[in-house]
Amino acid sequence: MRYETVLVEVKDKIAKVIMNRPQAKNAMNPQLVQDMAQVLEDLRYEDDVKVLVLTGAGDAFCAGMDLKQFFYELKGKKPKEYDRIFRLLQDWRGRTLRFYPKPTIAMINGYCFGGAFPNVECCDLAIAADEAQFGLSEINFGLFPGGQVSKSLANLFRPRDALLYGMTGRRFDGRKAAEIGFVNYSVPLANLEKEVMDLAREIAGKDADALRATKDAYRHSLDMGWEAAINYSAAKENELYLLQKGAWVESGIGDFMKGLYKPGLGGHEDVRSQPPGE
Repeated sequence: MRYETVLVEVKDKIAKVIMNRPQAKNAMNPQLVQDMAQVLEDLRYEDDVKVLVLTGAGDAFCAGMDLKQFFYELKGKKPKEYDRIFRLLQDWRGRTLRFYPKPTIAMINGYCFGGAFPNVECCDLAIAADEAQFGLSEINFGLFPGGQVSKSLANLFRPRDALLYGMTGRRFDGRKAAEIGFVNYSVPLANLEKEVMDLAREIAGKDADALRATKDAYRHSLDMGWEAAINYSAAKENELYLLQKGAWVESGIGDFMKGLYKPGLGGHEDVRSQPPGE
């Protein structure tokens, strides 16, 4: 897989997707927007990939939008091309990444500003370096967190935090990002990749259909009332039973009934990985 502005490394069924414009702090220009859309399409059908990790090259995760190439050179001057790239950007983040059929983890290794916030929010999980720097700098040049950014803030931030950082443009680090719930947790930069890859391998060991059902049930229930959510969950349970040919009942619960494992204390994948007779 070769792309102009994105690198892809696959190992242990984990695809590390690296936004690769380090000279521009991985700011998203039109080419990166198009490359990311294509990467997600390609990896969707890659059988050797069970988990996707999104990160950035060099000392940045992503500095947001490339202000020169995206706004100055397109908006108002090439309105049709601006609209095409803008729609593609909203689609691969707000729909494709958010509802991706495989678990996704944002690994925030450095600068993460403005337009990069949805890249983090649309991933299922997010781990940051303690040293990572976050900020909503739009207010500093007379704009506001537009596009998908305001929606990402509304989805994950507490109201006071969203307005504080949106109206001041103040920076905050990985520790603060964890404290306010924008990321799951933070670790020292030196430990970040090991921590994220260990987490990715743990998730990759789970049943792929069950992982997708977990995501679908959560994501879609957010927009449903109580009765609709319960009915949707029941339908997903039946779908999973068919996809697994009854495995979560016959094997998963069956092995629990035999005393082979305890769901709250261990994973059924550990039982399945043992050689016969053990």
